[in-house]
Amino acid sequence: MSDGLTFNIAQLIKEPIGATRIGEVSVDLRRVAPDLEQVEGAPQPPLTGSVRLMNASDGILVQGKLHAVATLACVRCLEAVSVPIDFELEEVFAPTIDIATGRALTPGEEDHALWIDEHHILDLHEVVRQHLLVAAPIRLLCRDDCRGLCPQCGQNLNERLCSCKPEMDPRWSALAGLLN
Repeated sequence: MSDGLTFNIAQLIKEPIGATRIGEVSVDLRRVAPDLEQVEGAPQPPLTGSVRLMNASDGILVQGKLHAVATLACVRCLEAVSVPIDFELEEVFAPTIDIATGRALTPGEEDHALWIDEHHILDLHEVVRQHLLVAAPIRLLCRDDCRGLCPQCGQNLNERLCSCKPEMDPRWSALAGLLN
């Protein structure tokens, strides 16, 4: 029934309203969300979970809980940090072909990501990608007291201090005399 995040729902859509199928999801996180800036070379466990597909009066209702562990970079020191990302999914997908007549339908839904294609394939890739990006942390720190990188030499200040002298902003030079 499933190929990662695509499901053939031809039989489900022929069944009475309320009929359900359960699909298991296990797919490479980098393939689903390439724009989630993950650390190169770090191991990435797959995105996993299960989805319930139910024949509803206006299409196929998809509900599920998905889990992934992404390896992202700390915004201060660029060290790799493993972050669990969990989210729930609940969307209604609209058919584009009438299963009984084979006639083309124009779904009322404007978002093409929520359309079931003419071969009765329901594709969750775009919906899952959007949910992943929303669920991922915006500003990730490896720890609350992360000291970051030296702006001059690039030394990770969490590992050791560097010998660089901080540059004074020339706009404050008039006030520097008051410190003496």
